[in-house]
Amino acid sequence: MSLIGFVMLYMAVSIGIGLYAATRVKTTQDYALAGRSLPLAMVITATFATWFGSETVLGLPGRFIEGGIAGVIEEPFGSGMALILVGAFFAGKLYKMNLLTIGSFYRHRYGKGVELACSIFIILSYLGWVAAQVSALGLVLNLVTEGAISVTLGMVIGTLVVLLYTMYGGMWSVALTDFFQMILIVVGLVVIAFVAGDMAGGADKVITYANNRHLFHALPEMSVHGWLFWISAAMTMMIGSIPQQDVFQRVMSAKSGKIAVAGPIIGGVFYIFFAMVPMFIVVASILVMPDVSGRMLAEDPQQLLPTMIRDYMPMWLRVLFFGAVLSAVMSTASATILAPSTTFVENVLKNFTHISEKNEIRTMRATVLVFTLLVLVYALSVEGTAIYDMVAMAYQFPVVGAFWPLVMGLYWKKATRLGAISSILLGGATWIILTVTPLGEVFPSVLGGFIVAGIGMIGGSLIPVKSNRRYVALWARESKRVEYRAVTAR
Repeated sequence: MSLIGFVMLYMAVSIGIGLYAATRVKTTQDYALAGRSLPLAMVITATFATWFGSETVLGLPGRFIEGGIAGVIEEPFGSGMALILVGAFFAGKLYKMNLLTIGSFYRHRYGKGVELACSIFIILSYLGWVAAQVSALGLVLNLVTEGAISVTLGMVIGTLVVLLYTMYGGMWSVALTDFFQMILIVVGLVVIAFVAGDMAGGADKVITYANNRHLFHALPEMSVHGWLFWISAAMTMMIGSIPQQDVFQRVMSAKSGKIAVAGPIIGGVFYIFFAMVPMFIVVASILVMPDVSGRMLAEDPQQLLPTMIRDYMPMWLRVLFFGAVLSAVMSTASATILAPSTTFVENVLKNFTHISEKNEIRTMRATVLVFTLLVLVYALSVEGTAIYDMVAMAYQFPVVGAFWPLVMGLYWKKATRLGAISSILLGGATWIILTVTPLGEVFPSVLGGFIVAGIGMIGGSLIPVKSNRRYVALWARESKRVEYRAVTAR
């Protein structure tokens, strides 16, 4: 069987697993949170799969070759740390609240206005994230077929495959396909790393080459400007990934609070270490094909790794690699298609129209379809943009618009609706000003928006007005009822 045949077979198996999972969907909670019944192993693979997508296998290695560890500080280190922080500080508290979406927390804590604003920030952040996965699907199918399928057509085909099983199976499809796909990723990339290292003359030569090119240097240039932009890059994924529905869904799908806490911590640690495997392989590829790599480093570094696999490795390793890449991309794409769709129905649409329990799953499936088609159009319109850049840009919205209301709402009893609104407006306005003006070249827009949003959250909550005092008193009474509901739910 040819490489194309194996890839088509793999995609068919993924569809089969996803559609089988759809048979378990009976309620809205089944569709959005897999019935809150996932064991630890599946929560680990699901949270690991949250980030192990196109940017990890294709975007990250190319960026690592260009800028070393300092150039990839936001991914994988920032995103891996996000999972660890979610498990350590957020999962336990949110799991007890028995919520369907992260947007529901903002409604419960601050009211419908803040729920709408934060949910819109969260939904917008998925455009670039899912577009990156769609672009990677097109790139992989184009490489596998040696150009017979164009990148554009590959984007359409790959998106329709992911859409098919995600739309019907929801979180159950995501969880089961993630479990299958993550096993393939780990086995495939570990085997390829050993073979690539051997082809390059041994792992020691690969590491020596990377060290001689100063690729292990993690810190920025020793200047205020360098440190500011380095911190901004690190926190974009680390902070922006915390108030996200895809992370929330995978953690809240656990069958117990302890698993909800342990799963993302283990998944985050494993992700940081395992993301170094593609970095190792891409350095080995430079040693294996020095003539070709020189041209690709100048034109498109993210083509290095897949080209070496396609042109220099035997068929069985090509099958393993492209199966692993498709696994990574499809697992991330499925969750990031589902997450904004459930958020839109639960936290935006329900604020304007009544949706019965009977029709809610149907509405979520329709929203998955519409959102996927919109993302496909967006991805086609920005075709050619670096995958790594699309992902990094996506997570700026939650940093400035949703993080502070979440963390303060959980840990500060004096946080108020006025504080949350001030945080969103001031943080968002600062980010826009720094993004569209030359000031953003002096001070990073994400860091500026983050700092001002935090000041707005605290300052707005402490303004001595009647509405703030009344809100604090109301929340003190409401929080006792929340604790009671959490205990009875257990």
